[in-house]
Amino acid sequence: MSTSGYTPPKVWQWPWQSGDGSKFANINRPTAGARFEKSLPQGKHPLQLYSLATPNGVKVTILLEELLAAGVKEAEYDAFLINIMEGEQFSSGFVALNPNSKIPALLDTSTKEPTKIFESGSILLYLAEKFQKFIPQDPTKRTECLNWLFWQMGAAPLLGGGFGHFYAYAPEHYEYPINRYTMEVKRQLDLLNQHLATREYICSDEYTIADMAIWPWYGVLAQGHLYDAAEFLDVNGYEHVIRWAGLIASREAVKRGKMVNKTWGEPHEQLHERHDASDFDTSTQDKLEP
Repeated sequence: MSTSGYTPPKVWQWPWQSGDGSKFANINRPTAGARFEKSLPQGKHPLQLYSLATPNGVKVTILLEELLAAGVKEAEYDAFLINIMEGEQFSSGFVALNPNSKIPALLDTSTKEPTKIFESGSILLYLAEKFQKFIPQDPTKRTECLNWLFWQMGAAPLLGGGFGHFYAYAPEHYEYPINRYTMEVKRQLDLLNQHLATREYICSDEYTIADMAIWPWYGVLAQGHLYDAAEFLDVNGYEHVIRWAGLIASREAVKRGKMVNKTWGEPHEQLHERHDASDFDTSTQDKLEP
């Protein structure tokens, strides 16, 4: 195995002011905070979502669509597009809502003082508890649900920022990090495969926010739609994950949720902004493009 012979300096200095050659080079910096002044738009519903249809963004739109499908009218929402490749997450308005400058971010104006929620897991938990849906009420089952919700929050950065970066986005392929993160991702898939061998959903027979958190990362990966890595990871070997991934993907609310704030793929699958349920029929890109 080759090595670069790199020796870290005593004090790190940012070497990439002109870009590191990776997909996200133009937005990555070692500093936080707003980079320009711009207010966020606001729609007519109490729930205001600012997001993009990455796996973390899709978690939240799936839950919102599932809540609406379950008859929770108070879960109606406006979803505004935040184009992270253009750096829109660094506007003063977005940073005021989420100082970490990551999508998704949610504003709930139905509370006495508007409630700001960021981090996808926190948003899922907030909405599930607010509407008492998709989270078990039994304390033991609720804890199991939260175990897996927080597992996803801790595990996915190794899949995305680790494996995804070095396999799909880095300017060159480096053997050591690809091997390191591939080993971990396959361990995670094996964990899920063993767990799902004896239950229908992540939390036994109950569909919960744990499924909604895990599916956009690991279900989509198992179905071959993440990092073009299905063959490399031999995902077909994880039969129980494949079964579960298809079960979640077949839900109508999931189909709608993954369209919201999506700006790539087939035009009929893209709903850049969502302000009403009718938008799925009237405002997808195939309907708007001349």
